[in-house]
Amino acid sequence: MLSNLSKNESLAAYLDDLFPGFEPGLRAFLVENASIMNVPAGEQIVRTGQYVRSTVLILDGRVKLYREGEDGNEFFMYYLEPGNACALSMICATRQETSEVTAKAVDESVLLTVPIGLMDDMMKQFRTWYYFVLETYRSRFEELLVVIDHIAFKGMDERLNFYLMRQYEQAGARELRITHSEIATDLNSSREVISRLLKKMEQRGDLIQHRNYIEWLR
Repeated sequence: MLSNLSKNESLAAYLDDLFPGFEPGLRAFLVENASIMNVPAGEQIVRTGQYVRSTVLILDGRVKLYREGEDGNEFFMYYLEPGNACALSMICATRQETSEVTAKAVDESVLLTVPIGLMDDMMKQFRTWYYFVLETYRSRFEELLVVIDHIAFKGMDERLNFYLMRQYEQAGARELRITHSEIATDLNSSREVISRLLKKMEQRGDLIQHRNYIEWLR
């Protein structure tokens, strides 16, 4: 979260640490024109059908992106972490379209929001922003391809293993504080199926199920 430094000093420190590839002029431009948003854990940042007025960069915390079905089910897409930007917010903001996904803060998060009116000038004025946008599109597209491959070609046991491995890699800790119901929602499965598969993984020695978390052993 933000320190007791001034807004400009705190933002400059975030940009130096998380976006070192940004040229000095771009970082100064963002300090001057972008806004910082603190979001509590569990709060929706963007809802399906909402107009997106700003591009979002993640400074702290973690944000989950998912699609909502007509029946209320959720389809998990990917997480955004510090140093990432929301490619969909870039697309929707520049084209003035409504969002087709929902974004929710998993943890208490700090976001940097860049108003839509600045996007064209930034693309023309700052080469490093242009390349950052392209790289953001590429990396998010590759993530979606991985998700699609697992849905189309993998069984639920393989999808669950891949999901937990990503949770471990992104959290950087073996304690995965996520419930069976949350996993089932993200994988568009049932709690009963997930519980059964987790039990099998525990028997194989892949993990240990504790009262409030899963300990990943692989």
